Amino acid sequence: MSLKQQFTLMADYNAWMNGNLYRLAAGLDDGDRSRDLGAFFGSIEGTLNHILVADLMWVNRFRVHPARYRCLDELDLLPTPTTLSETLYPSFAELHQARDTMDRIIADLIEASDEQDYAVPLHYRNVKGEPLTRAFGPLLMHLFNHQTHHRGQATTLFHQLGVDVGVTDLLVRIPNQGPESP
Repeated sequence: MSLKQQFTLMADYNAWMNGNLYRLAAGLDDGDRSRDLGAFFGSIEGTLNHILVADLMWVNRFRVHPARYRCLDELDLLPTPTTLSETLYPSFAELHQARDTMDRIIADLIEASDEQDYAVPLHYRNVKGEPLTRAFGPLLMHLFNHQTHHRGQATTLFHQLGVDVGVTDLLVRIPNQGPESP
């Protein structure tokens, strides 16, 4: 499986999991969704907000890639956070809509990229303002890994509220490549 195929799989998994978690969160009342349950970002909504904040920060950094992916122009419609705990939207519905947009932008970015793009070094500044240079491919891996890390925290918060999130394994998104075993 090529890197592009792996990133395509991760973008699919990302959108699927976010869709599941946002659907479950929408079914909670505002109090449960925003209740501080002791996670890094407090609540389910705070955790989902943080994932979007970090995604926005990273994907905006990807705009400096020499390929100049046109799909990233849509980021102009979304906020540009400056801190990792910044609250992006006053309502959960707006957060949900932005998440859907971000997931589409990420999928379009992967679709627009080529294998050679992943080795290109990107120069950026972290949230502390420190200049860094890292290859685009590993930064994409980090983007997906970060999401998975915090979605795992969100699933624990759902569990604390008695909500079963169901299967969360990447495995269910990996296509079967042969006949089923007996």
